[in-house]
Amino acid sequence: MNILLTGSGGFIGKNLSVWLTKKRFNVIGLDRNTDKELLTCDLNYDVDVVIHLAGLSGVRQSFENPTDYWKQNVIVSQRIFDTFKNKKILYASSSTAYEPWRNPYAMSKYGMELIAPANSLGMRFTTVYGPGAREHMLIPKILRNDVPYINTNHSRDFIHVYDICSAIESLLRQKQTGVIDIGTGTTHKLTDMMDYFGITTEKRVGGDTERLDNKADINIITSYGWKPQYELKKYIEDNRRTN
Repeated sequence: MNILLTGSGGFIGKNLSVWLTKKRFNVIGLDRNTDKELLTCDLNYDVDVVIHLAGLSGVRQSFENPTDYWKQNVIVSQRIFDTFKNKKILYASSSTAYEPWRNPYAMSKYGMELIAPANSLGMRFTTVYGPGAREHMLIPKILRNDVPYINTNHSRDFIHVYDICSAIESLLRQKQTGVIDIGTGTTHKLTDMMDYFGITTEKRVGGDTERLDNKADINIITSYGWKPQYELKKYIEDNRRTN
């Protein structure tokens, strides 16, 4: 199977490219950080499937430049969707799209879903962690013992990037369309995590720009025989700095 993978240089994209290549899929990677600007680059590829992961991420960062988020997440996606409308397309959405009014990132992901072709599948990822995760995300901060503050009213469904990869591999074999959640189906209250790992930090009440809880409904993805394999607390215990 020939797969065009956009965002192949990103956190999930790098892991997925290695994962699929090991499973003997032929992966063609496109990424804006390797001189492949998706607004203008050649998209003349003969592939069976497109996995569209390219785009900007981050709720708080989206307030700083909402125009770029709309351009990279919606306008670029429109070009991908139009070019490969007759192909199977899996694209990365976000659990934030359930409440698109909260921030520009959520609105851009919801916008992607509205313009996606009928034969495509949007994957609403929850909070992804694992090798190569962005340094400003919570789990890398916990691993470094560098958590400046925590929101007392937030809970998160954390999913390991390898579980994301296995879920996408599973969906390549299905005819599922529309939009589905991909997470573990379990949430962790952030203050409980701090207590569990003995982390003392400032506690704040989070504002209304983020969802309070992004727990995934995994009934559809688990119906295909998939289930998450990685447990968050064990991952942290195995990888956290001890000094």
